[in-house]
Amino acid sequence: MRTYTTVQGDMWDGIAYTQMGSVAYTDRLMALNPAHLDKYTFPAGVVLTLPDEEIRTVDTLPPWRRVFG
Repeated sequence: MRTYTTVQGDMWDGIAYTQMGSVAYTDRLMALNPAHLDKYTFPAGVVLTLPDEEIRTVDTLPPWRRVFG
């Protein structure tokens, strides 16, 4: 597991976006760090556990342009 040390003013969604690429990971980040759920804005120096990396695929081509096989 990776960790992230907060800087003054960090917020859950901002950490999810900068460290994992999407605010969609906010719930997962919060679930891994239940001791800090009372915080909305973090002080500096809080060490959070980050979720394991997921393989993210972005398929921006329409279905008729995708190559399968």
